[in-house]
Amino acid sequence: MMIFTLEQLQAQIAEYPQNWRPLVLTNGCFDLLHMGHLRYLQQAKAFGRSLIVGINSDRSVQQLKPNRPIIPQAQRAELVMGLKPVDGVVIFDSITATGLIEILKPDIYAKGGDYTPDTLPEMPAVRDCGCRLELIQIEVATSTSGIIEKILAQSLPLL
Repeated sequence: MMIFTLEQLQAQIAEYPQNWRPLVLTNGCFDLLHMGHLRYLQQAKAFGRSLIVGINSDRSVQQLKPNRPIIPQAQRAELVMGLKPVDGVVIFDSITATGLIEILKPDIYAKGGDYTPDTLPEMPAVRDCGCRLELIQIEVATSTSGIIEKILAQSLPLL
């Protein structure tokens, strides 16, 4: 279990496929970890032997979400890597995981059930690599944005 560069991970999977396949790939910002993240990753891991999590870089999070990330990419990667279901983490610098899918060729690509095949930007890459898409129903309706909004709403002015 470790944080990999994309090249290291690609080499590991090629050299030791028996340790990785069937490989599940998922991705996200994972800024301010919460129970929804954990349950999601537990469900994703159940689809295969190993679970790789792509973590959006700070730069790509800034493109996706205003005033984010809260936690820097190295810390987000280390926190996610510390979760039991996760077998490897890779930080990537684009707003979609298309490049990860094309390079790693996972057996299963997992995303949250708030997506559909029609709204998933990675769907062409999923089809092209021949992997199976698994949309995971959200068990715990918690979001990082919601947590931030709640903190801001409850903040007391500094005296």
